[in-house]
Amino acid sequence: MKEEFLHFLWKYKLFSTTDLKSIAGEFIEVVNPGIYNTNTGPDFLNAQLKIDGQLWIGNVEIHLKSSDWYAHYHEEDENYDAIILHVVWSYDADVFMKNNLPLPTLELEQFVQKEVLVNYQKLFSKEQRWIPCEKQIAEIDSFLLNNWLERLYFERLENKAVFIKEVLSKSNNDYEAVLFKLLAKNFGLKVNGDAFFDLSNSFDFSVLRKVRFNQEQLSALLFGQAGFLEDEVEDGCYVKLKKEYNYLQHKYKLKPIRKNRFQFFRMRPNNFPTIRIAQLGALYFKHQHLFSQILEVSRLKDFYMLFSVEVNDFWKTHYTFETSSKKSPKRLTKSFIDLLVINTIIPLRFVYEQERGTINEEQLLQLMQQLRPEKNSIINKFSELKIDAKSAFETQALLELKNNYCSKKECLQCAIGNSLLRK
Repeated sequence: MKEEFLHFLWKYKLFSTTDLKSIAGEFIEVVNPGIYNTNTGPDFLNAQLKIDGQLWIGNVEIHLKSSDWYAHYHEEDENYDAIILHVVWSYDADVFMKNNLPLPTLELEQFVQKEVLVNYQKLFSKEQRWIPCEKQIAEIDSFLLNNWLERLYFERLENKAVFIKEVLSKSNNDYEAVLFKLLAKNFGLKVNGDAFFDLSNSFDFSVLRKVRFNQEQLSALLFGQAGFLEDEVEDGCYVKLKKEYNYLQHKYKLKPIRKNRFQFFRMRPNNFPTIRIAQLGALYFKHQHLFSQILEVSRLKDFYMLFSVEVNDFWKTHYTFETSSKKSPKRLTKSFIDLLVINTIIPLRFVYEQERGTINEEQLLQLMQQLRPEKNSIINKFSELKIDAKSAFETQALLELKNNYCSKKECLQCAIGNSLLRK
C-alpha cells in the first residue's frame, strides 16, 4: 500500500464516518478534510475537525505507520506544529507534540470498507497488465468517460503548449516564425522530425521572409540548409539551385546542417525528406502570411483547401535529385493535413488564444471531432478493450491517458480509477 492511497481515502472521505474515534477514544467528525498539499509540509491544510465536540482548524498529516512521524523528523520541523490530527493506516508508536501531550491520531484501517481495499488491490495488482484497469475499463459510465476524455485532451494541449512557448520565447514571440518551425518538425514525421526542426532553426526566419516570393530561391534555401546541395549532380535544376544557394549562403552567412541527419531507409517514397522539403517550400511559396490565414479557418474542409499545394515540375518526376520517377503531383494528402492540424495548427492556436484570453475551447473541440481517429498501437489496444475512438479528439485524449496516467499508474489521479475505487 502507498501513502498516496491514504491521501485519496482522506480527501474523498472513503471511510466510515459513523463512530469515528481516535486511538485515545475521542469522537472525530470531519467537517472539511482540508486542502490537499502537493508541496512540502503537511499533507492537508486548513482542515476543520470536531474532536469530542470541539471545533479545530489546522493541518492533517498522513502516514502508513505512526512511527513515520519520527522517521521523517517532523518533531523537529515547525511546519508541523499546527497539526490537529495524525492519520495513519497502522498505529505502532505513540507520537507527542512539543507540549508533551499525545498527538490526536486516527488509525484508518479499522474504518475503511473491505470493498474499497479489494478495488485498490485490483488496480495495483502486481500482475502484468497493459493498463491497470484493463479488466474493468469497459464498465465505466460513458458520461464519466466522455467528460474525462475532454479534460485529458486539454491536458494534452497544455503539455504541448509548454514546448511551443519555449520556441516562442526563442523566436521573440514571432508566431509566423514559430508556425514554420512547428510545421517543419511535423513535415519530418517521427523519423525525421528532429532533423527538420534543426533545419528550421538553421537560419533566421527573416531570410525566408525575404526569399519566399521567389520559388527557386526558397527551394535553394531549404535544400541548401538541409545539406542536399553539397554534391556534384549533373542535372540542370540541381545546378541552378546550387548556384542560387551559394549566393544566399554568402549573402546571409548561412551554415547548412549535415545531410546525413535525414533518413530515407525503410520510408515510403512520398515521405522521403526531399519530397517533404519540396512540399514545405511549395506551401510557403503559395501562402505569404500563413499564420494569419490559419487563424481565420475553423472548418476542416477549409484547412484541406489551405494546404492544397503541389510540388514544382522537377519533383513531380523525382523522389531524389539523382533519380527520376513516374510523374505524380505529390500533393499533401488529407491524412497528412490531419496530422498537421492535430499536432501543429490547433496547439499553436490554443497558445495564441490563451495568451490573449480569447480561447474558444468549444471551437477547438468541434474541429478535433471533425478529424478522423488516428491509427497506432495504443489506439488499437484501447479498441481491443472496447474503448473505440470516433475522432482525433478521443485518440489524442486516450494517448494522454495511456502515457501520463496508465503507464505511470496514476490511477488515484484518474477519473476512471476514482470511479472504480468507489464502486
